Amino acid sequence: MGVVKKIVSLSSLSNNSNLRLCLSRDAPKTSRKLVRLLDCLSLFESGKRPKGGIVYLEGENVAISLGGEQIGKDGRIDLSNAPLVPLEFFESSDKGIIKNGDILVCKDGALTGKCCLVKHNFPVKEVMVNEHVYIVRANKKYLQAFLFYLLRDEFTQFQIRDLAYRKKGQPGLNTDHLKLIKVPFFDIKEQESYLKQLENLENEMELLISSKIDPVRIINKVFGEVFDFNWIEFEHIKQERNYDSSIQGFANNIDCRMGVRFHNKAGKYLQSFLGKITTKRIKDFISEPIVLGKSVSPKDYNEEGKYFYIAMSNIKTWAFEAEGCQKVSDEYSCGNLNKTVQKGDILLARSGEGTIGKVALIEDEKINGIFADFTQRIRLTGFDALCAYYYFRSEFFQYLVYTHKKGLGNNTNIFPSQIKEFPMPDWDEKQQAEIVESIKTQLDEQKEIDRKIEEIQKTIKNIVNEAIKSEYVSA
Repeated sequence: MGVVKKIVSLSSLSNNSNLRLCLSRDAPKTSRKLVRLLDCLSLFESGKRPKGGIVYLEGENVAISLGGEQIGKDGRIDLSNAPLVPLEFFESSDKGIIKNGDILVCKDGALTGKCCLVKHNFPVKEVMVNEHVYIVRANKKYLQAFLFYLLRDEFTQFQIRDLAYRKKGQPGLNTDHLKLIKVPFFDIKEQESYLKQLENLENEMELLISSKIDPVRIINKVFGEVFDFNWIEFEHIKQERNYDSSIQGFANNIDCRMGVRFHNKAGKYLQSFLGKITTKRIKDFISEPIVLGKSVSPKDYNEEGKYFYIAMSNIKTWAFEAEGCQKVSDEYSCGNLNKTVQKGDILLARSGEGTIGKVALIEDEKINGIFADFTQRIRLTGFDALCAYYYFRSEFFQYLVYTHKKGLGNNTNIFPSQIKEFPMPDWDEKQQAEIVESIKTQLDEQKEIDRKIEEIQKTIKNIVNEAIKSEYVSA
């Protein structure tokens, strides 16, 4: 790497509370007066989780515990896999309780700074955050919705990243960092004016979001048609709560728990169905043994490294996104070259309640990535990678994982020895191509909706950005 030179005045260094001996891009500018973020807040606090972390729960006496993974990139909450805590724990907590209109900010990890505004109809009223998320509430100086836009803007996000990445290892924010963050001043009338301008855009975006179809529904529909599978009958079996079982059935079930979920009737029904229509197993298509991921320690992270570390959070969205990945040192990479990924690899989360079974397909030809502990890499031969990825996302495969996993809570696991024995459709290239085309066509329609949503988000971002750059004019 060549030497980069830049001439700076010593006086400019006094304005940088986060001085590091490296060259970074210039911070966003504003001509507005700046105020301390903390002086604009009536509350900022993080939550907590029960001792021992999240565990498997069933029944109605539960509360939702939101973490950074539930804060969507679009500024909304993603409850596709919401962790649960006992209701008793929620009722005994004196902090971290969410109210409608709260701003949630991810306070540590690779997603530090990501934030959302709570405008969600939760399935239960008892909702809290864990220790990785700040709840932020504005005081009378700022309207909550407008403060949310300021926090998401690059002017504030630049400061958050600059502070969070000062230390080695995992990035993170603390109270001392928050004292240093500043936001541009807007009076209440200005805030109201801009919010009114943004309201129509937000409403237009909500209509588009409500028109979207869950990709898994599309995948299930296509595979259901190919398999001639009766989804209505399957849903009925899943809802059954009375089962017939012999004493011998208990004796043969090493994972037996005294609850309705010990009996995997729906799973057996699904596996029996797949067994009738397929003659292959995953092991018949793997080009090399399924490989488990590698753990990483804080000292292994290094932004100068050549390889990304693909963590569990990069798989939980059903896709690999380099944006949320941190780089690891070249020394760590050299010692783990057998844990790298290439185009066509499928990564499967092998642990954690609510996460286990999720998959991501590596589609980048040039990606340098090392996959994480609690994940496993599957390389196939003789089967189209995209078709396999869709199959792994379908309820056919996911319910097999659900009924074969071992353990409880975050100690839940699915092992390569189990995965390789799962049924795999025995389709020729033409059949695989037709299935991929059918699913992809429908998913592309959803991508077009996503594109329109992104355009509106870009417009909103530009409006806020231009407002920050503009001069304050007193009403």
